[in-house]
Amino acid sequence: MIFLFLIFTATFRPAAPTVGDLITIDFPQRVVLDPSPSYEIVSRKGTRVVIRTFEPKPIALSGVSGGVRFRNLTVPVKSVLQPKDKLEPAPLRPPVRVPYPRAPFVAMGVAALLAAVIWTAVVLRARSQLADRESKEPPLEPAERFRQKIAALRSGAYSNRWAVLADETRIFLSALSPHLGTELTTSQLLPRVDAKHFATIAQILRQGDLEKFSPWGAPLADFDSLAERALDLIPLPSVIEEAAA
Repeated sequence: MIFLFLIFTATFRPAAPTVGDLITIDFPQRVVLDPSPSYEIVSRKGTRVVIRTFEPKPIALSGVSGGVRFRNLTVPVKSVLQPKDKLEPAPLRPPVRVPYPRAPFVAMGVAALLAAVIWTAVVLRARSQLADRESKEPPLEPAERFRQKIAALRSGAYSNRWAVLADETRIFLSALSPHLGTELTTSQLLPRVDAKHFATIAQILRQGDLEKFSPWGAPLADFDSLAERALDLIPLPSVIEEAAA
């Protein structure tokens, strides 16, 4: 659309603006529009100005372009409403129900079931292999087990040998008598052993406790000598005091 006024022209777009449209107007020379309550000046740069109005009627522009004042340049603005519109809102449609996402839960259920099946198979296989091993290898006598463990400890097969020696001593003593069960603490177990071997058993258990529970570990001691003394427990028919039973 082109305006003719005296010696200059101005063009605007869109050609048929409606309420709320950004209307760009180009002048042949630098322009300054007069402010007006009928429109809003959105931007202004050189020969171009952008305005906007929310009134559904033609708006009149005035200002200065190239030192020439102009008045009543009209920009037609149409309403976005249809003729004789009743201004009634369109009927609301009920919201569309979004289907519940079942796929992730199905996938998680399948994964959990698969994991349970795999773990069950692993546990059953491990038990089966343990049962086969136990059936092929008869359990050692407590004395022989104790002797073999001490030999392995003296050969350096374990890094925490004080703790292992203490545990194996507890297991051997519990095999000798039900009054010396492995559930007993060191302070509960020592009063039940005989006086002859009290010192040996006490040193073994205390060294093991310190290695397991003390932040400083077990103090330096002659492991081989104490392990040799532990073998003296094997021939004993019992190391408990009958009075403690």
